[in-house]
Amino acid sequence: MMTHQYWLDHGKIKKLATSLQSTQTSSAELSEKFRIEVECFRRSALRLRYPKFRLLHLFVGTGVMEAGRKTVGSRLKQSGMFWTVRGANAILALRCCYLNGGFEDYWEGRRAA
Repeated sequence: MMTHQYWLDHGKIKKLATSLQSTQTSSAELSEKFRIEVECFRRSALRLRYPKFRLLHLFVGTGVMEAGRKTVGSRLKQSGMFWTVRGANAILALRCCYLNGGFEDYWEGRRAA
């Protein structure tokens, strides 16, 4: 028998939702929780294409994103630093350009404008 985790890992979101929907319980509260989860999986199916993302060597867990958020947050909050949202977004955009190899293109585009 395939587990819910197997279906999630292999991109079988419809099977996962159907299985959850058919789960029998005598608890009305638990039944409502299953209904909510099923709807969440159905609405999020396009974001849950784990097999495709793994083929593209992308992370599917939240750990990497949480660590990145924490690192960026701590860098923006160092002693003596005061950022506006606009300024922080500008620096983050520049950092992304640099890491993606588009730093020089960015500045050439600014020079041309």
